[in-house]
Amino acid sequence: MRDFHLPGRSAVYAENGVCATSHPLAAQVAVDVLKSGGNAVDAAVAGAVLLGFCEPQMTGLGGDCFVLLKPAGEERVLALNGSGRAPAGLSAAQMRDRGLSAVPLRGVEAVTLPGAVDAFCTLVADWGRQPLAQSLAPAIHYAEAGVPVAPRVAFDWADDAPSLQGRARDLFLLNGQAPKPGQMFRAPGQAEVLRRIAQQGRAGFYEGEVADDMIASLRALGGTHTLDDLAATRCTWGEPVQGPYKGIDLLEHPPNGQGATAILLLKILSHFDLAAMDPFGAARVHLEAEAAKLAYDARNRFIADPAARIDHMLSDDTAAKLAGLIRADRVIATAAPLTEAIHRDTIYITVVDRDRMAISLIYSVFWGFGSGMASDKFGLNFQNRGAGFTLTAGHPNEAAGGKRPMHTIIPGMVMQGGRVTMPFGVMGGGYQPAGHARLISNLCDFGMDLQSAIDAPRSFAGQDGLELERGYGEVVRAELAALGHHIVTPDTPLGGAQAIVLGADGVLVGGSDPRKDGIALGY
Repeated sequence: MRDFHLPGRSAVYAENGVCATSHPLAAQVAVDVLKSGGNAVDAAVAGAVLLGFCEPQMTGLGGDCFVLLKPAGEERVLALNGSGRAPAGLSAAQMRDRGLSAVPLRGVEAVTLPGAVDAFCTLVADWGRQPLAQSLAPAIHYAEAGVPVAPRVAFDWADDAPSLQGRARDLFLLNGQAPKPGQMFRAPGQAEVLRRIAQQGRAGFYEGEVADDMIASLRALGGTHTLDDLAATRCTWGEPVQGPYKGIDLLEHPPNGQGATAILLLKILSHFDLAAMDPFGAARVHLEAEAAKLAYDARNRFIADPAARIDHMLSDDTAAKLAGLIRADRVIATAAPLTEAIHRDTIYITVVDRDRMAISLIYSVFWGFGSGMASDKFGLNFQNRGAGFTLTAGHPNEAAGGKRPMHTIIPGMVMQGGRVTMPFGVMGGGYQPAGHARLISNLCDFGMDLQSAIDAPRSFAGQDGLELERGYGEVVRAELAALGHHIVTPDTPLGGAQAIVLGADGVLVGGSDPRKDGIALGY
């Protein structure tokens, strides 16, 4: 339990339903949907689509999503891959011939087809309780009327605004500047797109005038994208990958997402007695940093679409061998840097309803404002997920037409004793597997309550050094530096977690990260 003398927030306790996400309006809308008779799927789609206007630098209709879903009355978990593919005309060889060593981060080559809208339509059709139009109505309203810009959103918007190009500058800047907290953001063009989706389903987006606008805009920017590429965009159902850790099972979305990295990281950590360490001390930070370097190196080698060697990556033998490389008194060299781009921008929403359907949904345009480009008529911001490909010839994640890039966004769920006990996510791009492992360890190794586990300071062995949030003091920093770590204070906090615990007593407990503007709400 937290110290009530100190600033902080309590977890939210409720019986009938809970939503946890990164913006209050989205949480409120999701709970309203639950109260009006919708289920967790209806509520999550309503909240997620609205987040595209509450946090447009993080996500939008031009992006991708991944979902883990526990149906009501069951303990099985389904995985929905709502990530789009590269256009058929994309060629790594052609980019190499142009002298490129990586997919241009803000170039049209990085724009993959948007998969989230098809996934939302599929989710509601397969598992929703109310018409899609009802879930989209709140987002249509706020896109027209406007959303007051929240403080963390304004902070990120200012950082990401220089990436905006051409038409996108008109759409996502106010008088040429990033909006300040409290200023209103409106997107009437996207409201019209949502009306068409509400009326026609996926055809309102992947066909007709909206599709023509997207493809014509991309072609004008030099893209190879075609209407056939867009029409062929389809989400796919599958099963999660999973692995044990100290009495629980961690479920992650399978590749092309990087969720298997979190499972491997926890398997490596299981060879050490974390519970005997100071949860906020240097020894724990060092151990997690070394384990993360090894797990991320495996990610860089194996995760792609498809991931042919995922069984090897998740084997107990692999984890044991990697654990054997870690020393308490020395630092492993950082894994070879990716040629793919890794970044931190996304939204996450989780909802549990009265029937205990649970959904874990993550939705993103990759970097801030994605490619920085938008369609001419309707103002749809294009993602730059194609920058997640490599141009290394023969690599499993080599860019190619019709292929999905390696994705950083990963929804998670926890099972214990055969029962789903927690849908959760930790936003933060490349940090996400380490964030999943840190949250699980806070709960399992140190017995923290949910909100304290989310609030606790974070660290990450990134490409530029060992990133420590300001929650770590000078003594810990000095001890880690003495071991050989290059200490870095990140410009922004590490990630943003949201989670809901399904108590065995029937009570739901929601936690939301103070690093974001959001909250957990229940009823």
